[in-house]
Amino acid sequence: MRFFTVSFLLLLSVFLAAQQNTSAMDDFSGMYTFLRDGEFLQITVEDQGNVSGFISRYGDTESDKDTFLDQFIDSGKLDGDHLSFSTKQVHGIRFSFEGTVGRGPAKSPDDEGYYAIRGTLRRSTADVNKKTTQESQKVEFKSFPRN
Repeated sequence: MRFFTVSFLLLLSVFLAAQQNTSAMDDFSGMYTFLRDGEFLQITVEDQGNVSGFISRYGDTESDKDTFLDQFIDSGKLDGDHLSFSTKQVHGIRFSFEGTVGRGPAKSPDDEGYYAIRGTLRRSTADVNKKTTQESQKVEFKSFPRN
């Protein structure tokens, strides 16, 4: 009887550990795809869930067309699996994101898409007259292989 009780408790603890939120066990820091081929998002999860990093993307305005631009994260937070960040403005453009980060479809961290960032990306564009327009889109960014 004692053997069954110990076995049951051990099995129960393994089951409960498997049910925990993966964000507490995983390190989501790394590089992720961005909007176009060749662009990427680099995030680093720091102490207390603060997030730093940058977006490396191609410019798309008349003055910076196809020039590679880095937009650093001005503020960011990871709380459980909820990720939010906003970038500094570069050439009149700023990005903000609200969504989640978690496991993707890949089976190994050495494969693209082991982690995925899903949510809404907002792009704010300020013209020379300081008039701001905003566009929103649903996105999914996949992690790059870690090998």
